[in-house]
Amino acid sequence: MTNFSRADVAILDILQHEARLPNVELAERIGMSPSPCLRRVKQLEAGGLIERYVALLDRRNVGLGILAFAEVKVPRRDDDAHVERFKAAVHREPMVIGCYILAGQFDFLLKVV
Repeated sequence: MTNFSRADVAILDILQHEARLPNVELAERIGMSPSPCLRRVKQLEAGGLIERYVALLDRRNVGLGILAFAEVKVPRRDDDAHVERFKAAVHREPMVIGCYILAGQFDFLLKVV
């Protein structure tokens, strides 16, 4: 799905911030009746644009008040097996909540709680 209507963009924008918004209210906000709005949401889900709905936790309320970013340089970046072992180790670490590949001086950016 590559062509987005204005309604699709509006739906995606709203649901990114309020995923539990009832369909009737979503439809009202974008100026559409509920049935076509729900149909569009289902199409966005089926097309893979909406992957899932999640709950965002307040880190402080679950005892994880500090958020840190760590830049990592991986030795032997050209060795795929070495990089895969690094990725596997990061994936096993529960305190790492995000891992991003970088270009430049560092190879990865880790988001850590």
